[in-house]
Amino acid sequence: MQTMQQIVHEIADHLPEQATWDDVMYTVFVRQKIEEGLKDIEEGRTISHEDAMQELLGNWKA
Repeated sequence: MQTMQQIVHEIADHLPEQATWDDVMYTVFVRQKIEEGLKDIEEGRTISHEDAMQELLGNWKA
């Protein structure tokens, strides 16, 4: 498991030279959300595609 310092270095190493603060913040945010999602999968906190669609759309019909 990587330390936070290692993760930050890895992110910085992969950013283009002209990266802005917004680019940095976006990249950190996306990395955090991906890691949260992977942890959810690992811990069984998932639902089926059908259940997700039902939850999002309910009884709405196009």
